[in-house]
Amino acid sequence: MPENKLTAELISFIEEWKEKEGNLIMVLHKVQEHFGYIPREIAFEVADRLDVPVAKIYGVITFYHLFRLTKPGKNQIAVCMGTACYLKGGEDLILEFERLLGVGINTVTDDGEFSIEAVRCIGCCGLAPVLTVNGKVYGNVKTKDCKKILAHFKGK
Repeated sequence: MPENKLTAELISFIEEWKEKEGNLIMVLHKVQEHFGYIPREIAFEVADRLDVPVAKIYGVITFYHLFRLTKPGKNQIAVCMGTACYLKGGEDLILEFERLLGVGINTVTDDGEFSIEAVRCIGCCGLAPVLTVNGKVYGNVKTKDCKKILAHFKGK
């Protein structure tokens, strides 16, 4: 499926939400759920279908940190940087993943396997520092654990 085309399901969803309050956020969430991010071509199509300026679409996408403009890795690493996780070594975990993968935060490895991002709070403060990989939660993580976590997801 080409990334620059809306599916029949997405078109139907947009039509269903077109006249409802808060439609833009709902549509963008659905688009991102489908593609993993919001491709540029799709943002233009959504703007046309909802009859809103593209600038409004990009305003929403860039304002809310949950929306992505670039395709994430197959395995998405999200390191919590909430207060508890930050104080217990969250930043060290990010630095270790960057070192192991050879890429920076908010980037994707050359093979497309991994991406790293910092998130505000995962909601598991008692297990700080916490991270997720593809939604799977890891708590009380030490930098020495990062290599083992990556190995679990390599090639999957």
